[in-house]
Amino acid sequence: MDVKVFKTFLEVAQTRHFGRAAENLYITQAAVSARIKQLEAFFDSPLFIRDRNSIKLTSSGERLVAYAEVMVNTLEQAKNELALANHKALQLMMAGTPNIWDAYLQHCLNKVTEEFQGYGFQAEALSREQLHRNLIERTLDMAFSFDPLKSDELVSKQVADLVLVLVATEACNEGDALSKQYVYVDWGTKFASEHADRHHSHSAPYLRTSTGRIALDFILDKSGAAYLPYSIVAPFIAAKQLFLVENVEAWSRPIYLNYRKDSTALDAITKIEALVAKIDPSTAYTLQQVGLQN
Repeated sequence: MDVKVFKTFLEVAQTRHFGRAAENLYITQAAVSARIKQLEAFFDSPLFIRDRNSIKLTSSGERLVAYAEVMVNTLEQAKNELALANHKALQLMMAGTPNIWDAYLQHCLNKVTEEFQGYGFQAEALSREQLHRNLIERTLDMAFSFDPLKSDELVSKQVADLVLVLVATEACNEGDALSKQYVYVDWGTKFASEHADRHHSHSAPYLRTSTGRIALDFILDKSGAAYLPYSIVAPFIAAKQLFLVENVEAWSRPIYLNYRKDSTALDAITKIEALVAKIDPSTAYTLQQVGLQN
């Protein structure tokens, strides 16, 4: 079965429209219909319910989505690695949550690609659940997370500590910071538990987000407060655009590198582990510094 058939199925499943799927794949609508019919004939089961104004997945189609994603991702990874084989290079796939990219991993990626000349890298921002699943399914080599990814098949090692500080757009105390447009950022499961213990008496956050950059942009534009990495907010504090909230201790959040015990890229991963462990998150690259200079 050609992988293009599964790619077409996933595109229709996402767009719920044969015409839009055809446009996105740069093929005709007839070709899309033919590929779906081929897949339905192969599995001897309808995959879509075709109404006049909408397309819905059948129960069989819903179950096929996960398998199709695994097949497409696995074949794409194999294609990339084989394409690099002639150059004697290894294709390494790394990923982290969006927060880790902003505060730490972007700088690490710059250092890693400089150090490992000749290697091919693919970098992705994924949710914690996707990181875990992709490692188990062997479509990912390395995953960076705030909480260790637990599985008998995985190794999880702490490689850094990220310092979070409570900052606000004006000088204030803890009570004011948490009651006036406080933005809660998801810094991992343990952070959520400790945050509830530390600030249990305060009202619910004005805004919740999974991304520190969204919180930073919001409070700079609308005013407010949030726990953010010192590595990111330091230039704003120096410019007096943000202020450390009075009498609130900084929070240290561990960053973990996760990978399979039996990974085929184990030698390269352990070398990268040693390299990133030497990188101080306080030196992380931030786009905001560029903005302050303009």
